[in-house]
Amino acid sequence: MVASIDNVRGLTLAMSSSAFIGSSFVIKKVGLKKAGDNGVRAASGGFSYLYEPLWWLGMITMILGEVANFAAYAFAPAVLVTPLGALSIIFSAVLAHFILKENLHMFGVVGCILCVVGSVGIVLHAPKERKIDSMKEIWHLATQPGFIVYSCVAVACVLFLIFRVVERSGHRLMLVYIAICSLMGSLTVISVKAVAIALKLSFNGSNQFIYVQTWFFIVVVTICCLVQLNYLNKALDSFNTAVVSPVYYVMFTILTIVANMIMYKDWASQTATQIATQLCGFVTIVAGTFLLHKTRDMGNPPPPDQVCLEEARERDPRPMNSSS
Repeated sequence: MVASIDNVRGLTLAMSSSAFIGSSFVIKKVGLKKAGDNGVRAASGGFSYLYEPLWWLGMITMILGEVANFAAYAFAPAVLVTPLGALSIIFSAVLAHFILKENLHMFGVVGCILCVVGSVGIVLHAPKERKIDSMKEIWHLATQPGFIVYSCVAVACVLFLIFRVVERSGHRLMLVYIAICSLMGSLTVISVKAVAIALKLSFNGSNQFIYVQTWFFIVVVTICCLVQLNYLNKALDSFNTAVVSPVYYVMFTILTIVANMIMYKDWASQTATQIATQLCGFVTIVAGTFLLHKTRDMGNPPPPDQVCLEEARERDPRPMNSSS
């Protein structure tokens, strides 16, 4: 990777974005918990969190992170910017450990380190940014058969999960919510990068907002972000933050890299060694995420016997007369 001013700017913005977004997970979780104590939980379809100041603080923090991330895509390739989201895992897991009292075991720390090591490997071997001079060029790439097929498959999967799976299994299977967020997120990044490039070209004197394609990408970004926000709230309200954050990161990153590879052909100019090194980086990240997921409850005290007894009564009240 050629070190340039644009790459440095992109890296700086991406790292700042990770700090903001990682913190926002925890702040929003605190707000969701407080709102759930006073109203209907988000996972149950409630919107009482909209009246909770802490949730809005978390939203503002996330917006700042997304703005920094948005700007990063204008200067650096998505294959370079997206993996740096691993840093948000560190911020989220550590803050959740101290603020939310969600236990982060030693193996969880190792998992965070693995995520960072994998991201560093990807960054060091990231491809060069493709030079794009107009929105028409981006639209030409977006209308290639390969990306059209990917977009249709992603949208079809999201609609199937929302209308057929969420009600039955969403509250039990974290991957249902995260899959929706990640699939929409990959399309969001494609559109965000297009809008970011349009802004960059416009600031340089070539107005790209005279093209309807630019506004099309803006509409796609808006729709995808709203869907992601809704189902990410459900995931955070239902599952452990230290698990939601890394699993979401891995699935989102993989799908984003795939989408960018199909549309922008980021790996076309790379050697087999560089591609293999990046794949090894992904494997390292997945290994770190696996550790975080499998050890999320390690070291936590077992639930009191009374809680277990009450759960048993709720499942079947008949055994309560076993003293006879």
